[in-house]
Amino acid sequence: MRRVEALASKEEKLVIGLMSGTSCDGIDASLVRLHGNGLATRVEELGFVSLPYEPSFRKRLLLLSQGKSGGSEELCLASFRLGELFVEAAKQLCEKTSTPYSAIDLIGSHGHTLYHIPRGQEYFGSQVRGTLQVGEASLLAEEFRCTTVSDFRVRDMAAGGQGAPLVPYTDYLLFRQDSISVALLNLGGVGNITILPKACTPEEVVAFDTGPGNMVIDELIYRFSEGRSLFDEGGKTASKGIVNFALLAWMEGEDEYLRLPPPKTTGRERYGSHYVDALQRQAMSMGLSLLDLLATATEYTALCVQRSVELFSSVPIDQLIVSGGGSHNMILVRAIGRLLPSVEVLTQEGLGHNSDSKEAVAFAILANEAVCGRENTLVKATGASHAVVMGKIIL
Repeated sequence: MRRVEALASKEEKLVIGLMSGTSCDGIDASLVRLHGNGLATRVEELGFVSLPYEPSFRKRLLLLSQGKSGGSEELCLASFRLGELFVEAAKQLCEKTSTPYSAIDLIGSHGHTLYHIPRGQEYFGSQVRGTLQVGEASLLAEEFRCTTVSDFRVRDMAAGGQGAPLVPYTDYLLFRQDSISVALLNLGGVGNITILPKACTPEEVVAFDTGPGNMVIDELIYRFSEGRSLFDEGGKTASKGIVNFALLAWMEGEDEYLRLPPPKTTGRERYGSHYVDALQRQAMSMGLSLLDLLATATEYTALCVQRSVELFSSVPIDQLIVSGGGSHNMILVRAIGRLLPSVEVLTQEGLGHNSDSKEAVAFAILANEAVCGRENTLVKATGASHAVVMGKIIL
């Protein structure tokens, strides 16, 4: 306990944040210098690396994430192999920034979500909810000999929340403004949005998953290219197709998630390969080309953002800041701007920040809040009965 108190009392800390998202493309690692905590938090990003997964390992993770493959032996192996890769990403980050391992005060690791069950499922006489993040964080604590915080989501779920989204808490700390209402949109595998009304309190923040981000687009590209491409670089391939509005209407009509009120969260269990199978069958029945299917799927991601803002934002949004891998897909970003004509749409780069590192930085901040004993959730975002201190602390 004294060790945690000493760490919490440091005004300035060097912290590594680690994240593996639903796109399943690799591990993002960010080194930040953090000053203070809570509303006094100030962040200086010192370096960022992304460690891609080896293709066959990525393919296996995607299969495991469907929930029907693997047993306890493989889950054990996958968690420790991922832990090794998280260590490797953190070491590469230190090497890139010429930072000695001994200088790191704290590590915050989200791990990798293999499965997420935000709503109860029948299991031996009970409606059970749960979430599974793997990537054994004890390996980080051992390698770097510093306090490590991991497995953030489960504490919120214990309090009745959905365990996601978690980044809105850091959005509130860093991006709230007194004069305008700002929305933060992260387009990873899933899209998630944080709406910050001007001069808002934590209780006024609205945040939820909008639906598919890059997940469906990436899966289509992977199939079309027979595994040679993992994403649509810049949206160039989608730009060659034409949006089919009949298919777009079918996608919206079939998607019950779009109409669910917040708090809500989703993932690969809804928009994974089985969803793309059904989408391809529908496109084939309508005689659509692969390019038109990709263009329509890209438009649908933008449509999900538009519907989310129209249906669930309590205030008119003045500015939308886009981050994540999808922020590099200019066809997607332009579609969002076209569908939200009264909103100023920017990317993190437009504000001088790194779109790719946003979530890794967020988990560095969440880890700092945890060791400082601060509640680091927003109950309106997750639906929990009360705010909690998320994260398991390894000394």
